[in-house]
Amino acid sequence: MGVQLPPLFVDRMRAFLGPEAYEAYRRALEGPPHVGLRVNTLKIDVDTFRRLAPFTLEPVPWCPSGFRVVDGPRPGKHPYHAAGLYYIQEPSAMAPAEILAPQPGEWVLDLAAAPGGKTTHLAALMQGEGLLVANDIQPKRVHEMTNNLDRWGARHILVTQEQPRRLARRWAGVFDRVLVDAPCSGEGMFRKDPAARRTWTPNHVQRCAALQRQILRAAAPLVRPGGYLLYSTCTFAPEENEGTVAWFLDKHPEFELVPIPPRWGFEPGRPEWLKPPGPEVLRGTVRLWPHRVAGEGHFLALLRRRDGDAPAIPYAPRRLPLPASTRRLWHAFVAEMFERDPVPEGYRLAQFGNRLYAVPPQALAWQGLRVVRFGWWLGTVKGQRFEPAHSLALAIPGDIATNRRDWTADDPRVRQYLHGEPIPDEGPPGWVVVTVDGYPLGWARSVQGVLKSRAPRWLRRI
Repeated sequence: MGVQLPPLFVDRMRAFLGPEAYEAYRRALEGPPHVGLRVNTLKIDVDTFRRLAPFTLEPVPWCPSGFRVVDGPRPGKHPYHAAGLYYIQEPSAMAPAEILAPQPGEWVLDLAAAPGGKTTHLAALMQGEGLLVANDIQPKRVHEMTNNLDRWGARHILVTQEQPRRLARRWAGVFDRVLVDAPCSGEGMFRKDPAARRTWTPNHVQRCAALQRQILRAAAPLVRPGGYLLYSTCTFAPEENEGTVAWFLDKHPEFELVPIPPRWGFEPGRPEWLKPPGPEVLRGTVRLWPHRVAGEGHFLALLRRRDGDAPAIPYAPRRLPLPASTRRLWHAFVAEMFERDPVPEGYRLAQFGNRLYAVPPQALAWQGLRVVRFGWWLGTVKGQRFEPAHSLALAIPGDIATNRRDWTADDPRVRQYLHGEPIPDEGPPGWVVVTVDGYPLGWARSVQGVLKSRAPRWLRRI
């Protein structure tokens, strides 16, 4: 029977594309959605992953670490996924981070970051250097995002749960690059998302466009002079795409549009779809169509803030809270568990509540903001003992752990561990780092000949 599209949407698309192109688009929706994965280059290089992976992979042209999964087991069920060696992401969604192209050492903000797919991509491109701020306003989505960042092994992060305008008041002119992957009407996801098809109406498109303008209004001052703002949506609607960009350029003359080359099957923006038609500069945006690329629908616009005077950077306070007892607990844990201290040089230890963090050297001042993660979460202080966090295990090289159990991906004990089942164990007692083919999966405790999984419940659900 195929994908049932809203009749008013069909009328619009026929008028925009013309009969021949519309039929090609419509036929593309009859096929299955593309399954993609992006290799975590913070943990493994692409060539090594391809040798290990049990999947048949086809490269994504616009993303060197991205692949379509052509054949093989379900990637979401494989232990390498639990170990954070890749992120499951449809191919078109890999384009925004690649176009924004953050560099190691920069200050980068993902303004509407949850569930974290594009955030993990930014983290990998930054090679773990600089500062990556991941923000979202919805608590449940922020929780899901922190889980994904933990699995990814991202350490140079600050996670906030704030309204964009509050961030703009605190961090004006700070960021080298800002990503706004805006909430939208989701037309580009119609093939894989029945809910997007059910909720689509012309009024919904207009409401989304209004919301996108509010977010961009707050995002603009966050970009430093000479910095970049990448605006993306997963819709085809010109009101939300070219129309929103045209409005932004009109309201913010300090920004200019940086043309994105229409390669890899990307198509230039269509200013003529606006009423009245928009300026020709909008052809420098790009749209990804499911009948032109092996992916879903996306729209991208790269904007640059013109050069000017940069403001003073609000760095984190020099003194961070760290009780002497917590420092002793941490150093004792490191001496017991690792061949060397896993915290990179320049990071500072700090305790917030009962959590111990390694705060990145370039951390921003966060006073007055709702902060969910202050950096790399190392573990929790519980009285006179230290309990390591899942994020600690997932961000270390497996070979620095002095007490670990390493199993191959097809070892049944891997599944038992991920399901939280007790496993007979003959190794040394105490905390254990569990690894799969050398890559950490998480923590366990060996007690009286039994290995007890400490895999978090959300990981078991995966």
